[in-house]
Amino acid sequence: MSGSDHHEAIIIGGGQAGLATAYYLLRAGVDTLVLDDQPRPGGGWVHVWPSMTLFSTAEFSNLPGWPMPDYDGFPPAEHVVDYLTAYEQRYRIPVERPVHVDRVNYDDGIYYIRAGKKTFTATHVVAATGTWSAPFIPFYPGSFAGTHWHSASYPGIEPFRGTKVAVVGGANSGAQIAAELTRVAEVTWYTRRSPRWMPDDVDGRVLFRRNRQRALAIGRGEPDPGADSQLGDIVVLPEVRGARDTGQLRATPMFTSLDEVDADHLIWCTGFRPALGPVRRLLDGNTPRHPGLHLVGYGDWAGPGAATITGVGPYAKQAARQIATSVGKTVK
Repeated sequence: MSGSDHHEAIIIGGGQAGLATAYYLLRAGVDTLVLDDQPRPGGGWVHVWPSMTLFSTAEFSNLPGWPMPDYDGFPPAEHVVDYLTAYEQRYRIPVERPVHVDRVNYDDGIYYIRAGKKTFTATHVVAATGTWSAPFIPFYPGSFAGTHWHSASYPGIEPFRGTKVAVVGGANSGAQIAAELTRVAEVTWYTRRSPRWMPDDVDGRVLFRRNRQRALAIGRGEPDPGADSQLGDIVVLPEVRGARDTGQLRATPMFTSLDEVDADHLIWCTGFRPALGPVRRLLDGNTPRHPGLHLVGYGDWAGPGAATITGVGPYAKQAARQIATSVGKTVK
């Protein structure tokens, strides 16, 4: 098929997974276009709360080909956004934005990507849409008269100063948000079980090594050596440790009804689901129904460490290699 809107590969999503995949495809000479629904580079990192940082130092937070610039300590979101912006520019990755993909159809070997009134076509589609746009909130009976939030929309501490806040969730985001809010608010931290703290000396560097060991073992057909959750659920960042050790951060057993929550604000730190809207109808579970559709990122749902900046590289390379081989090119 010819035409300016047809490409050998179209990547949906311009965050870390999309950029890593584009890097390998472009190096192999594959005609590639990235469609991103954000107004600027940075992917989901543009939307995280102000105090959120990586769990790893900069040297353990690299996309393929180019290391993240140095940072003293754990880099904040703005450092990551700057890096992703510069990465996109450095490798001249062709990104059209903002383009919101509404639907992807497949017919006789060609994918039709519909975005508003425009249609793109491609032989291969890479879904790299991440999870940030698909926050999950569980159902509980009862009603809550205060303001509902999710970690995806949490704006930082200021709106909560001097208020009563309920934080729900016993993993990293719940612990981090509850810990920082103890400085300005009366916080009740609800968890389904007692917090499972990782050892204090475990951070993203340790988790990266474990994820690489898992991915390599699984790739060799060996038994899975075990997920990070075997170590615990919460990385003990400095502010979390301080609030925990001073007794300000204490878990409360999970409520059974919203009627039990006595607070001005309720913040759900209950995770995300893969944001697969445009391609979901083309999947059986997490398996594509047709050749030429590839999923990159999405955490353990796609592979150990696949949702991390450094961990996504091997999965991006694998998808790019499959695409390049099918069009007679080679990923090195």
